[in-house]
Amino acid sequence: MHSVLSGFLPIWALTACGWGAGRFNVLGDQAQHVLGRFAFTFAMPSLLFLTMSRSHPGELARPGVAVFALSLVAVFAAGLLVSRWMFRRKRGEQAIGAMAASYVNSANLGIPVAVNVLHDTSFIVAAALFQMLFITPLILVLIELDVRRAARERWTRILQLPLRNPVIGASAAGLTIAGFGLRLPAEVVSPLQILGGAAVPAALFALGMSLNARARPDADGRTERMILVGLKVAAQPLLAYGLGRWLFGLDGHALFAVVLCAGLPTAQNAFIFASEYSLDTELPRDTVLLSTLLSMVSLSLIAWQLG
Repeated sequence: MHSVLSGFLPIWALTACGWGAGRFNVLGDQAQHVLGRFAFTFAMPSLLFLTMSRSHPGELARPGVAVFALSLVAVFAAGLLVSRWMFRRKRGEQAIGAMAASYVNSANLGIPVAVNVLHDTSFIVAAALFQMLFITPLILVLIELDVRRAARERWTRILQLPLRNPVIGASAAGLTIAGFGLRLPAEVVSPLQILGGAAVPAALFALGMSLNARARPDADGRTERMILVGLKVAAQPLLAYGLGRWLFGLDGHALFAVVLCAGLPTAQNAFIFASEYSLDTELPRDTVLLSTLLSMVSLSLIAWQLG
């Protein structure tokens, strides 16, 4: 329990600082919006560029990553269906709901948990690579299909997404660097490391500040949150366990790594993406917080049973 808890403490501390800053208006009325924009436009792309430039796409060719990918895609699809058919969300918010139900916090929580519990970060890095390469572009395309309704320019804008969207553009550029086996000079890496280091604090600070405007959801809103959090915290790791053990024949440490990674809570990126595209931010905000809280228990149970 202690090893799992140590991964959560920085998240709660930074979120609490953001809440305090918002509660007492320390940074002004526009701080939440500015921090979110800063994270999306500068800090997150810097972090993703460096991460992708050091990645090894060949690491995706692992049975464990295939299990993680299948469980994530299945739960993502379930989240889309729930948001569309049960709660009648528009397309962009369907994508955010699916992201909230399946997209794991692989960076600022996954890495500490992997270090303390798995004593190995190779699998969580490969899982993060899959999310960045395949799931993030899918989410942003679904959002673009909703917020850009003019048929004439819709597909043009989607094709231009790597050039217009800093998250996709930075990931593509970093992957290109990795593909050619290039090493970036220290003069390039150093400022990007500093800027990328602000991504998680800025996102969590903005998330914490948003809690001051939190309204109590109605009955449908509470049901929607319960379903999405249940998909993230319970369904995804259980599905990963079933696929890993009985379809791919995984056991021991390999199975433990897959299930633990699948059980990580919702990434705060869901809140940042919703904020950037002026979609409903209350649902991803609440899902991030609730899944993070509940996964402290679920990840401890996974570690106890499989570790």
